[in-house]
Amino acid sequence: MEHEPTAPTRPAYGPIVSSEHLSRSSLELSELEFGLIIADHAFDRWMVRCMTATGYPELGALDVLVLHSVNHRERAKRQADICLVLNVEDTHTVTYALKKLSRLGLVSGEKQGKETFFRTTDAGRNACSQYAEIRETCLVDSLASMGVERDEMRRLAGLLRAMSGLYDQAARAAASL
Repeated sequence: MEHEPTAPTRPAYGPIVSSEHLSRSSLELSELEFGLIIADHAFDRWMVRCMTATGYPELGALDVLVLHSVNHRERAKRQADICLVLNVEDTHTVTYALKKLSRLGLVSGEKQGKETFFRTTDAGRNACSQYAEIRETCLVDSLASMGVERDEMRRLAGLLRAMSGLYDQAARAAASL
């Protein structure tokens, strides 16, 4: 007596998506988008809590990103360059972050012609160093235990950057509708 192969059954709860009505044409994209949504919020929470542990509980996620961007490679940065690197379209949010960081003594601005160039202060560099130490302890060590290979992470990072380009292009197309 032969048995016909049965199709694998899907769990009754289905794939994990944030909006079922968006998953009809591309279930996999909806699953990815849900992953991006929850990863984004978790990453924001992580940055804020890590910076709180360094003694700066008043900083939000964008403030932390701007601080690390200004500190990157120990070179002065223009606001336009910070926005470009972080892919921030609303420049006023970066302006606000820079003012907040300046008020806290973490960055300083220096006028050069019409442009202002921002650098981290000693306090800003110290906060970034403490953040890196906490990151090492709380995140990097845990990541190692997951068994994710560095090449796999690098590939995923490249895929995420490429996907951001697709979303940017789609945003431009939607704006023209």
